[in-house]
Amino acid sequence: MAASETNQHNKENKEKAVYEVTAAECTALEKYLARAKAKPSVRFKVSKNGSVPEIEFDHPDKLVASALLMNAIATADGDFLDGIVQQIANASTHGQNTDERGLNFMLSVIKGIEPRDQLETMLLAQMAAVHVATMTFARDLGPADTSAFAKLTRTFAMQMEALKRYRSGAEQKVTLQHVSVAEGGQAIVGNVTQAPRENGQEKAVQETAATPPPTLPDTNVVPMPSMDKSKEHDPLAVRRKSNK
Repeated sequence: MAASETNQHNKENKEKAVYEVTAAECTALEKYLARAKAKPSVRFKVSKNGSVPEIEFDHPDKLVASALLMNAIATADGDFLDGIVQQIANASTHGQNTDERGLNFMLSVIKGIEPRDQLETMLLAQMAAVHVATMTFARDLGPADTSAFAKLTRTFAMQMEALKRYRSGAEQKVTLQHVSVAEGGQAIVGNVTQAPRENGQEKAVQETAATPPPTLPDTNVVPMPSMDKSKEHDPLAVRRKSNK
C-alpha cells in the first residue's frame, strides 16, 4: 500500500473514532434498547436437509424461544404455533426454497400489531400474506395485472376494517345528548311523529309517552271546614239562636 493511501486510511479511521452521537440519536438508541428489552425478538432460520427445508428458532434455547413466540401471537397451544408458522412459511416459499427473510418479515408483522387471541393472529397472517402479494404485484406490475393489484389493495383495506370492528366489538357505545328545557316547558324523550291536521291544529303524537300513575286517595286526611261558609250553616251558631 502506498504512503498516500495509508495516510488517507488513517485519516478516515480517525474521523470515525471522533464521531459524537447526537442527543436525538441517543434518545432513539434508548427507545430501541427499551423496546428490545421489553419484547425480545424471536426469529427463524431456514436450512436444508438435502432438498427438504428445515425451519428452526434462531435462539440458543428452543423452549424459551417457543414460549416467547407463543406469548407474542397470543396462544398457549403448541399445535397452533406449529400450524401458523408452517402456513406463513408456505406463503414465503418460492419454488422449493423458503425465503428466510420473507418468513421473518411476515412474523414481524404479526408480532408488531400485537394480536389478542388466535383469531386475530390468523387474520394478521392473512394480512401479511396479502401485503407481500401486493408488493410483489407492484414490482412486476403489467397491464394485465392492474385488476389483481386493485383487488389485493381492497382486500387489505377490508382486513384492516375487519380487525378494527372485531377489536371494538366488545366496547359499549354511550351517546350523551344535552337537552335544554325552558321554565314551564316539558321535555319529551322518545320518538315523536306528527299526526295529520285536524280542525286546523297539528297534534304531536308521542310514541313512548309515560303516563303518570293515578293518585290514590289518602284515607288519613281529615277534610278541613271551609272558611267561606256562612254562620247559618254553623251548628254552634244555630244553637246560640235557639237558646235566645
